[in-house]
Amino acid sequence: MTGNDFQTTAPGVLVRSDGEVDEDTLAYAREKIDAVIGRPGVPALSGEVRLAKAAAHHVDRPWSATASLHIGRREVVVLAEESTGREVVDRLQDRLRRQIDKAAHTGHSGHRTSAPPWRGGPGTPPHAEGSGTTTDSHPA
Repeated sequence: MTGNDFQTTAPGVLVRSDGEVDEDTLAYAREKIDAVIGRPGVPALSGEVRLAKAAAHHVDRPWSATASLHIGRREVVVLAEESTGREVVDRLQDRLRRQIDKAAHTGHSGHRTSAPPWRGGPGTPPHAEGSGTTTDSHPA
């Protein structure tokens, strides 16, 4: 780890910075990311969050943030660009919360679509032996 890398409260999530990212912005990012991934009901996460500040001063939105997290078998990728460090962290937090909630609740509600009756789903009567016609019962 370099001097600008730090671990979040989740053991598998690493936050990195590129460019001239100040310590206040890193501390703010750690606080906000920990608030999202440390909420009750959020499953175990692993991955990386990267904050970057462009070296060119003429760029409209020099701050960017990228999060690539794994939640079980799902992958969440979130991107944000803003003009200040705090704005990009806030935008990242909002998008990350929304995507993590979506990924965490997908497939866990117990609601699955069932097959239609013509494919053997509910409402299809069970096939009883002796009922129906067979090839032997057709008159020749």
